[in-house]
Amino acid sequence: MDLDDFRWLLTDDGQALLARAAEAPDDPLRAQTQLRRHAAPGHVAAAMTQVALRRRAEAKFGDLAARMYFTPDGLEQATRFPVARHRAARLEAAATRTVIDLGCGIGGDLVAFASAGMICAGVDLDPLRVEVAAANLAALGLDGAVQVADATEVDPTPFDVAFADPARRSARGRTFDVDDWTPPWSFVERLLHRDSCVKVAPGIPHDLVPDGVEAEWVSDHGEVKEAALWSGRLATTARRATVIGEGGLASLTDEDDPGAGVVPVGRYLYEPDGAVIRAGLVTAVAADLHGGLVDAHIAYVTSDEASATPFARVTRCSRSCPTERSRCGPRCASAGSAG
Repeated sequence: MDLDDFRWLLTDDGQALLARAAEAPDDPLRAQTQLRRHAAPGHVAAAMTQVALRRRAEAKFGDLAARMYFTPDGLEQATRFPVARHRAARLEAAATRTVIDLGCGIGGDLVAFASAGMICAGVDLDPLRVEVAAANLAALGLDGAVQVADATEVDPTPFDVAFADPARRSARGRTFDVDDWTPPWSFVERLLHRDSCVKVAPGIPHDLVPDGVEAEWVSDHGEVKEAALWSGRLATTARRATVIGEGGLASLTDEDDPGAGVVPVGRYLYEPDGAVIRAGLVTAVAADLHGGLVDAHIAYVTSDEASATPFARVTRCSRSCPTERSRCGPRCASAGSAG
């Protein structure tokens, strides 16, 4: 999307075209034909792109999506809003007054920070993403400053907390090499010497996390969405698993983990949430359920007790299971719902 076309969308004529595009036929050809009676082709394309992106964004931003603006890559990288809201709540609980977002993208995290009452600023290398981030703050009636800048050249010291979400894509596509991130891992390591939070991929190796830094894995309705590294006074433990679901939010940390061994398969089998597995806290779930591990190398828990837990899914295993019990798993033919 062209920067000038996006700026035009923010005008009164652009907003009128956006409203028409939202009500246009689903058939793209018919929609374009109708809309080109009111605007130039470039403006029509920008409006139709925004309408399509807003519909896709509902999965991440819910009702806010209808008032926000997006770019395709910006939406892909943006944090799901319940996760961003959780992060902002952690900063609020730590008495954070000011935060700078180093690589703000389309401003999803800025929206969460500002909604929590923090004074926030964002920078990004892409002028279009900066324009979109500013438009999102304005559209939602939130305060915040955004400008084009290289995050690696910005001094974050005037702010209580620095937040960064490095882009994990290179010219070859998605990358798992931390040195290919933008900004790279060396920048992240320097940032983690102060009060900071850095969003990283959930597959980050545990041995890459610096000493004294908390690693938190977060799942939203059963999907592991990200990990976050917390440093300085924001780090309260070594490893944390946070799960967000219909019942709210729950966290489990390494301090809740007394350890657990392998035991014979009991009446119930538990499949831990992906955030628990990534955080290496399966044994914490086993201990909480008064059970143990099915196998030392398999992330399943067993217990004779049926307990409700936000950290795992439970199934019932029949006592008459013909399978060797030490090898029984959740795909066993005799496993059924525990209700």
